[in-house]
Amino acid sequence: MSYHHQKRIRLLDIFRGIAILGTLGTNIWIFAYLGDISYIFTFDHYEWWSSIDHFIRILSLSLVNGKLLGLLAIMFGIGLELKYQQSLRKGRPWPGVYLWTSLFLLIEGFLHFTFVMEYDILMAYAIAAIIVAFIVKAGMKYIKRSLILIGVIHLLFILLLFLAGLTQQISGNFLGDMQETTYLYENKSWLDQIQYRLSNFLSLRGEAIFTIPLNVFLFLTGVLLMRKGAFANDAKGRYIRRKMLQIGLCVGLPLNLLLFVPGGLFDFPVRYLFAPILSIGYMGLIAFMVEKKESLHVWGILEKVGKASLSCYVMQNILCSIIFYGWGLGVAPLEDSFIILLILCLVSVVQVLFVILWLKFYKHGPIEAGRKFMTRLVMPINSK
Repeated sequence: MSYHHQKRIRLLDIFRGIAILGTLGTNIWIFAYLGDISYIFTFDHYEWWSSIDHFIRILSLSLVNGKLLGLLAIMFGIGLELKYQQSLRKGRPWPGVYLWTSLFLLIEGFLHFTFVMEYDILMAYAIAAIIVAFIVKAGMKYIKRSLILIGVIHLLFILLLFLAGLTQQISGNFLGDMQETTYLYENKSWLDQIQYRLSNFLSLRGEAIFTIPLNVFLFLTGVLLMRKGAFANDAKGRYIRRKMLQIGLCVGLPLNLLLFVPGGLFDFPVRYLFAPILSIGYMGLIAFMVEKKESLHVWGILEKVGKASLSCYVMQNILCSIIFYGWGLGVAPLEDSFIILLILCLVSVVQVLFVILWLKFYKHGPIEAGRKFMTRLVMPINSK
């Protein structure tokens, strides 16, 4: 069996496809509750045993909230390493073209934030990519030192938040009053929503800024996994992937199920500390399943989604805006968790059908093609 399809590694595209479709597993709750981000936490919204809807929401968040974003961040790191190795082979300066790619990602993220969704992840990834590009250029010693330093700083900060939760110094109120937000998305126009995002840019980008160290750590993790040969089609690669599966699931799954502890005590540790452990487990599990059943048609579908991952990410949020917000179909607020998950499945199917059709005629997704075109305009690919 081979994961390599010419210049691309098939398993990595499958990872990206699952990560992108999975991010909607978190965002769908924000859309369904009209931008009220408190619904992806458990501070104020009832105990999980109070209704089947709350149980399904918290179970879903235990399995996906932060996990697929962690997987996506690791994938960005892997992609960065592949670009770095390519630049070495071809004798091109580093970061070089990669800085322009990251700059365009930042612009794409800003546009996505402004016109589609305030909880955009692309801007934070773009900043992390620029930081990591220079760390990688500095050499392996600096990669390891940065990984340890950033990891310790992030761990200490999450520990402080956890201790503040123990002493009841934080609660759901830290998010602020969400009534204005829910009223905006239920009753106001699309232009009003754009004005709201731009007027509150810094406050709405608070989490994105807070997660930059975590994203840098996960990017570097992806770099090291790639250098260790974790995705190679050999005995060493399979051994590493099995370890990822065992450690990630055996340690990560129980830790993430702590979200069921009442009062939101573990909300921050689960989303910002334990989630990436389960992300590693998911990567190992997916790789194991692909190895066992490589011929399954679903892998080819997910591979296509992975090739157009950025386009799918933006598309799923546009579709959900149309479905849930007042200027569209106005389905929200929606508290029936079964229907919310049904909509998630329908949006995913639409994305998959679009990608299958698009890639019959084009090599890249629409946004990916646009970025490649712009990058070549500012820095021709053959230049050194």
